Amino acid sequence: MLKTIIVMLMAITAGTIGDILLAKGMKELGDISAMNLRGILNVAIQALTTPKLIIGTTMLAVFFFLWLAVLSWEDLSVALPMQALNYVLVAFLSQYFLHETVTPMRWAGTVLVCFGVMLITKSGGS
Repeated sequence: MLKTIIVMLMAITAGTIGDILLAKGMKELGDISAMNLRGILNVAIQALTTPKLIIGTTMLAVFFFLWLAVLSWEDLSVALPMQALNYVLVAFLSQYFLHETVTPMRWAGTVLVCFGVMLITKSGGS
C-alpha cells in the first residue's frame, strides 16, 4: 500500500503540474472559441512550439505511465479515488499560479473529497 501511495503522489503531482501548465499556456495563446478555422489552426501550430504546452503534455504523459504502473498492482476501486487528491493541488496551484478565485465552497468540497479518499484508501488495506 505504501508503494501505491508514493507512486500515486508522484503521478498526481505530475498530472497537476501538467494541467496547470496546459491551462496557463492556453490562456496565453487566447480564447479559441471565437476564432475561425484559420485562427484555430494558427493556435494549434503555436501550441506545438510553446514550452508550457510541451512540458505540460510531457508531465501528463508521466502521469499516464505512472498510472499504468499503479493499475498493474492495485485495485481500481482503491487507486481511482486517490486521483481525487488532484483536486487539492489544482485548487491551490490554480489560485497561486493562475490567479483564480477559489471560493470557500470549493475548499469545503475539496476537503470532503479528501475525507472520502482517506476512507476509501483505509478500506483498501483490509
